Amino acid sequence: MFPPHPTDLLHTILLGEIHEGDLAIDATAGNGHDTLFLAREVGETGAVIAFDIQAAAIEATRNRLESEKFIERVTLFQKSHCELSTHADHGSVKVIVFNLGYLPGADRNIATTAPDTLEALAASTRLLTPGGILAVICYPGHPEGAEESKAVESFFHSLPNHRIARYSLVATKGSAPFLLLARNGRKLSAEKLP
Repeated sequence: MFPPHPTDLLHTILLGEIHEGDLAIDATAGNGHDTLFLAREVGETGAVIAFDIQAAAIEATRNRLESEKFIERVTLFQKSHCELSTHADHGSVKVIVFNLGYLPGADRNIATTAPDTLEALAASTRLLTPGGILAVICYPGHPEGAEESKAVESFFHSLPNHRIARYSLVATKGSAPFLLLARNGRKLSAEKLP
């Protein structure tokens, strides 16, 4: 499909960025599409950590991973993405993916919110490896999503030492979803070197 949906575009961009043995985080597992993609890409020696606050999302993700035989590469947590920093070390994660909003096919009143997402994004920047990528798909088509999208975009603009990109449709009737990417340009500090 052209132009690609932000999730498809994200997966295409990340294909050459994730390697065997990498650690990746899916901060918002949802129905498991991003989690499965990450699990394929990190290879047999890599790992994925996935979070979602909803039991239905964790179950859908687990089922998707089991049917594709990738469950052994993934650790699932029914927790907020605010807690991701307690499950990975500083500078250890190659890619962190957020797909904001609500769980498709579920209660639309349960959705990510700007305050929690900003907290999780701040923690994410500390977890990324040098050259690591932070990716967020925003959905500004509903009032809460518009507020969250604006806050997330502002956060990305404020990131020091990161290369930032935004991909979106133009000339649409409504507010289209968009993808934000940030590549960590920091180098490992001397105390982190062996």
